[in-house]
Amino acid sequence: MIQFAIVFGFVALSLSLALNLWRLLRGPSVGDRIISLDTMVINAIAFIVLIGIALADDTYFEAALLLAMVGFVGTVAYCKFILRGDIVE
Repeated sequence: MIQFAIVFGFVALSLSLALNLWRLLRGPSVGDRIISLDTMVINAIAFIVLIGIALADDTYFEAALLLAMVGFVGTVAYCKFILRGDIVE
């Protein structure tokens, strides 16, 4: 039963990443593209966690945590660039 849930999770995350990629390419504004990138980072984190569950390896959870921290800093930098035109003050 857990194998079915893992396969379903991979399919759902793949569909979600594909839809986010579509929004990234077709987004009418820069804000939509930033939200799409941030959501893609969240989906990538979920993908890494799901791989860790499927392989029963704890290392993937640490990698997901690192990606979450980098994704947060990247999103803040994108938003700051859009609002002020410069990242470093």
